[in-house]
Formats: sequence, C-alpha cells, structure tokens
Amino acid sequence: MQNSIHKLSEMKAHGEPIVMVTAYDYTSARIIDDIGFDAILVGDSLSQVMLGNDTTIPLTMNEAIHHTRSVVRGAPNTHVVGDMPFLSYNSNIETALVNAGRFLQEAGAQSVKLEGGHHICETVDRLVSCGIPVMGHIGLTPQSINQLGGYKVQGKSKEQASRLIDEAVALENAGAYAIVLELIPVEVSKQITSRLKIPTIGIGAGINCDGQIQVMHDILGLFELFTPKHTKQYVDLAKQMRLGLKEYLSEVKDKSFPNNSHSFTSQQNS
Repeated sequence: MQNSIHKLSEMKAHGEPIVMVTAYDYTSARIIDDIGFDAILVGDSLSQVMLGNDTTIPLTMNEAIHHTRSVVRGAPNTHVVGDMPFLSYNSNIETALVNAGRFLQEAGAQSVKLEGGHHICETVDRLVSCGIPVMGHIGLTPQSINQLGGYKVQGKSKEQASRLIDEAVALENAGAYAIVLELIPVEVSKQITSRLKIPTIGIGAGINCDGQIQVMHDILGLFELFTPKHTKQYVDLAKQMRLGLKEYLSEVKDKSFPNNSHSFTSQQNS
C-alpha cells in the first residue's frame, strides 16, 4: 500500500525527513520502490532526460500519462505524484480537472503536482474538492522559464521573499498537501517551512525543508549534459554503462561472445 498524503503530514509533524526522487519507467520505479522511498515524482523533467527536449515545455499529456503509468506499475508501495505538463491546467479549471483526473484514472497516480502561486489557487481548491490531492510548486518553476529569464534563484529580495511566503500560505489554504520549493534561498525556505502545517519538499532550497527531491538522472550521473549546483552525484552510471557497452561491442566484434555457455544445442532443453 502506498504512503498516503496523511503519512507525509505525519512525517513533518514528527520531524522525519521526507525523501523523494523522480522516476520515469517501470524498471527504475521497481528499484526505488524496493529501497523504500517516501514518494516518487514522475517529473516533467522527463521532457529533457528521457525525450531529449531542451525544456519541460514540449511535454504532452499523453507522454506524461504513458510514463506515469509505467512508474505506478513498478512502485506498488510508493506514493506516485504525476507532474502536470505545461498548459494542461493553466487555461481553465475544467481542463485542469479533466487532465488531473487522467493522472489518477488512466495512470494510477495518487496525486498531481502543479506549478505556480496565487494564480492557481482556485484551481487547486477545485481539484482538491473533487478528491484529487495536489502538491504545489513555487520558486523556480521550469514551465515558466521563458518568463523568468533562465534558471535563476528566486526570492533573493525582500519583496520576492515576501511574495513566495504569501504564495505558500495561499496554496496551503487552497488545500495543497505539500509544496515543492525550488531554487529558493535557505533563509526563505526556512521561513516558509516554519510557517506551514503542510510539508515542504526542497530542491535547491537547503536543509530546512521537511523533505528533499532530486532528479534521479542527476544523482546517478546518467544525464551528462548538465549537472545542477543543487544536486550531488552519488555514482557515475553513465561511465559504467559506457564501459559495459564497449565491452559487449568488443566481444561481439572479436567473436568471444556468445560462447558455448550462452548457446543451446539440439540435445538441451530450451
């Protein structure tokens, strides 16, 4: 049985850190589920690390549903959050309701994540009132990257910090069960975390958040094009993959693989 949003709230109350990571496929989700993470986000970062786009913006609903469904199959014991793509919830509340419902009905996710502050609070309230748990996301919101002018830390000035705090409170009041804080100064994330009753999940927001989330490909060294400052690479899987694949290539070329131990004869059972 998956961790519920109530379990995550209890973890905040007891001071137990919440650990989240992204996943985009069945095989990765199985490993994450077996380890015992608290939640998985099928992030719109799949647009970049899985589909090869430059930003999260090109991701479609069908692509997001497809990947979320595979993660849910691989993670029966972990709370799975579906990240709603750009413009899947921004145009009007009815569209948001239909698309959020698809994450729960078609993909089997237990909740959805929406980016934005005051302007999406009405949408959050409607989704929650219809039985769809919502995780908020403020600070650097990648779907607004063209408006923000790049991947920059948000909330450095007093005015920006005050706005972020107000947005966090507004999202909590609208019914969000947790909020992702991305690229926010540690002082600001500490204020938000102490102000809210719901958990804060940091990514580039420091140690004071109730939990942390990272992109799996970043912490495992799978995405070689760029390593964010806020991440820590725990292993270099890209290097290991290259070594293994090169060895396979070489052995097939020199005919040392497959050998008799990998082959069958007419006298053997298949």
